[in-house]
Amino acid sequence: MPGKTTRGAAGSGRTTGRRALVLVENLSVPFDRRVWQECTTLRDAGWRVDVICPQGTKRDTEPEAEIDGVRIHRYPLRAATGGPAGYLKEYGSALWHTMRLARKVGPVHVVHACNPPDLLFLPALWLKRHGARFVFDQHDLVPELYLSRFDRGEDLLYRAVCALERLTYRAADVVLATNESYRDVAVRRGGRRPSDVFVVRSAPDTDRFHPVPPEPELKRGKPHLLCYLGVMGPQDGVDYALRALARLRDEVGRDDWHAVFVGGGDTFDAMVELSRQLGLSERVQFTGRVSDADLARYLSTADVCLSPDPRNPLNDVSTMNKVLEYMVMGRPIVSFDLKEARVSAGDAAVYAPANDEGEFARLIALLLDDPEKRALMGKIGQERINGPLAWRNSQASLLSAYAAACRDRRPASAGSSDGTGKRPRR
Repeated sequence: MPGKTTRGAAGSGRTTGRRALVLVENLSVPFDRRVWQECTTLRDAGWRVDVICPQGTKRDTEPEAEIDGVRIHRYPLRAATGGPAGYLKEYGSALWHTMRLARKVGPVHVVHACNPPDLLFLPALWLKRHGARFVFDQHDLVPELYLSRFDRGEDLLYRAVCALERLTYRAADVVLATNESYRDVAVRRGGRRPSDVFVVRSAPDTDRFHPVPPEPELKRGKPHLLCYLGVMGPQDGVDYALRALARLRDEVGRDDWHAVFVGGGDTFDAMVELSRQLGLSERVQFTGRVSDADLARYLSTADVCLSPDPRNPLNDVSTMNKVLEYMVMGRPIVSFDLKEARVSAGDAAVYAPANDEGEFARLIALLLDDPEKRALMGKIGQERINGPLAWRNSQASLLSAYAAACRDRRPASAGSSDGTGKRPRR
């Protein structure tokens, strides 16, 4: 199989015979870094890990792969277009392929479903009937995502996604939350016992992702480089960043910078057009998605990194991966004042009042004028990533969650290899 290696439970030297099946719809694997880190953590703890996920467009394109001892089963999936109806079509296709491939994988001890969407409890329930335990890995609060993305209010579809979230919570044996805010939602809104909810924070792999020597030529002849990294969707604030940069030029009077926006998404073309309308085409570079090596080059050269996520029901309580990756690279951050942004970055960022583009621009200028403050903020960020926010802490929580899920339950048989998904006769 493409990408196949001979390693099994790499680094552990042991195997327990336990099997975990990880279900992902939102991204391909190993491109989804959080999911990949979870898979390799389980592998190193002796689990045999299978993943079902979509195929990528430029990477992770093979239908089947075994990478570093993790077996990956991918299906073709066309991303949604045209609003909620497009998502229904996408999710229906994903569910059909997930069920098809789950039958192929066969019985497992744990099914680990990562949202969005909050529909993967359906194949998880089928696997539970065959003896599996269900770990719900809540990457997003889908009701808040719906409100933030579509701006339609609490309509019928909103009530439907709330109902699906409740069904997912109810079906799960344990819940993984990405931060304390999500944990509070699982307890308060999901009715889960606090002992059944484990915080497994996302964190960059500092062995793989680390600073490299800066490359001044990336600044395109300007003294300073500004950098944005991340998805470009309706709720991600790239439009706020671009308008802030226009105000940095026009109102603050700063033209000593070049900006790079790294990433792709639904609004990529619209953001390129907005940049043109604002007269920023010569100052702002859109790279699309880039390799990890190129990303490290841009971030290591950046003087200031941008986290322009506006305050909305989702962003205020979500941990932004971009913030953590800026911190790994020792970069100072300008962010809007969001609850979980402060929890992650602390003094590694400066905070503009929510959605205040003028103040966001002023804070960029403040940092550009203060290299000592930038260096101190960068050091603080790296210390936080290597301390309280380190992945090793999340690894321990993940393994504790699996132990809790499997406690007092005879595991399902993993002996079937006929591809039918049926349990063997005892």
